[in-house]
Amino acid sequence: MSSATDLEQLAEIELQKDDEEYEEERSSLGNRRASAPAQSGGELDTSHPYYDVARHGILQVIGDDNYGRKLIVFSSCCMPPSHQLNHQRLLEYLKYTLDQYVEMDYTVVYFHYGLRSSNKPSLGWLRSAYAEFDRKYKKNLKALYVVHPTNFIRIVWNIFKPFISHKFGRKLTYVNYLAELKDHLRYQQLVIPPDVLRHDERLLAAQKSGPTPSVKTPPPRPPLPTQQFGVSLQYIRERNNQVIVPPVMSQSIAYLKEHGLKTEGIFRRSVRVQIIKDIQKLYNLGKPVSFQQHGDVHVPAVILKTFLRELPEPLLTFAPYQQVLDITGVESSLRVSTCKRIVESLPEHNRVVLKYLVSFLHMVSQESIANKMSPSNLACVLGVNLLWPPQGSMSLSALTPINIFTEILIEHCDAVFREPADGTLPA
Repeated sequence: MSSATDLEQLAEIELQKDDEEYEEERSSLGNRRASAPAQSGGELDTSHPYYDVARHGILQVIGDDNYGRKLIVFSSCCMPPSHQLNHQRLLEYLKYTLDQYVEMDYTVVYFHYGLRSSNKPSLGWLRSAYAEFDRKYKKNLKALYVVHPTNFIRIVWNIFKPFISHKFGRKLTYVNYLAELKDHLRYQQLVIPPDVLRHDERLLAAQKSGPTPSVKTPPPRPPLPTQQFGVSLQYIRERNNQVIVPPVMSQSIAYLKEHGLKTEGIFRRSVRVQIIKDIQKLYNLGKPVSFQQHGDVHVPAVILKTFLRELPEPLLTFAPYQQVLDITGVESSLRVSTCKRIVESLPEHNRVVLKYLVSFLHMVSQESIANKMSPSNLACVLGVNLLWPPQGSMSLSALTPINIFTEILIEHCDAVFREPADGTLPA
């Protein structure tokens, strides 16, 4: 059996090999430097408590995965040389960011490409980091995707095996090509550094035998007449006798009103993926769905989030995206009226559905003593499912204004949606 020292030496040898391959790629690309992911939604505020670390774009929080879990991305290629980055500050920044999300289920995507001898933290740092991430961080981490793993990763994993529980180990998935992520994530929303994209292309091109591992998307099938997921509000309305609120929304909300208002952490938890897929299939086929048979209020909560997330255009539409991002520059006393103007600019159908949803969320927030879901907590979970950029990925800097806007909608629901009247809403 290899000793820990032997494994560490082997890890260093493998990392040196990675360095050589990395430099070879750099040379073939004209020796470009590693580039940080493009930011959408404005630059990072220099008043950020960890601006010195956050400005590199190493860490991104970009909405939810396919199963309603918060998605956090770590990109090694964005790490500057070690002498330019205080790794203790990096650890503090990681904890600072995760502390905002560890009370709910979350997923981590780790882009390994670009980790080199010059920018890697020491193995001692990795040990101390793992030790500092106590149970509260590990419990609600539901999946860890390691993209473009090398032998270095596998050796490091063996070094850490004595300290890692079998249960935690089951959360790890190696992803050899970016296309493999499409089965698990909303791939188009991922913040992928250009260097990682180029590396993936190089790996695919290097495959000499057989078809490339990329997932070939078949021609899209026309949606079913009964389809509810992945189609527009207008499509659903036209095929459901002009019912304004989509059935999947009215049914899930009705169940939650009756059974879930006082459930602690409602909208924070995920459920078994196959259950969600089965329910989606039933809805899309126009078959009846019984949430009662699952006996779990988190099922309709996840279904509701999934429905909103899979709309081709967000419920708030793309039009007010920049206006919402600008909310942080509006005086506090004027923010409610600003939100009201934004909501009144929406198409009538979207506005009515939004009012129906937000009225329910306001009801949930009124039970926050029991369910721990204040308007702020609800906004943190649901904001990214109401609005996202028309192009590209949502940046970390866009989350704050979106959450503020959503919190105002929920907390000041009556003021935001007061006259002009939207008509009678379903109960």
